[in-house]
Amino acid sequence: MSVRVEKGVTNVWLCGMEGSVLGVWVAHGEGRLVGADSARVALRYVGADGRPTQRYPFNPNGSPDAAAGVASADGRHLAMMPHPERCVRPWQLPMKPKEWSRLETAPWQRMFDNAFLWASGKVPS
Repeated sequence: MSVRVEKGVTNVWLCGMEGSVLGVWVAHGEGRLVGADSARVALRYVGADGRPTQRYPFNPNGSPDAAAGVASADGRHLAMMPHPERCVRPWQLPMKPKEWSRLETAPWQRMFDNAFLWASGKVPS
């Protein structure tokens, strides 16, 4: 499964990750996001071409507008169905480019580093 971090949605957790297309684990088909404000959609399910999709299995729960996560208006909260906490090491990623094989941490680690910085009173960049 892959998601794209949307540009233009301010969110502490995803700061600096905008435009990234990353593999992520989805454990089930629950978590269908219905009625989300499209301006707040921070993550979208994407197909092999990197474009948002409604097609199963790329959008496992059929969320409209391919929504996989939404951010609060103030940018402090993120609600999402995929499980990035399950892939913070490169060997945990469901899919990755060959050039990432030597990385010590997967790109999803940045999300948790951003949260730590914010909780420490610093601004992630």
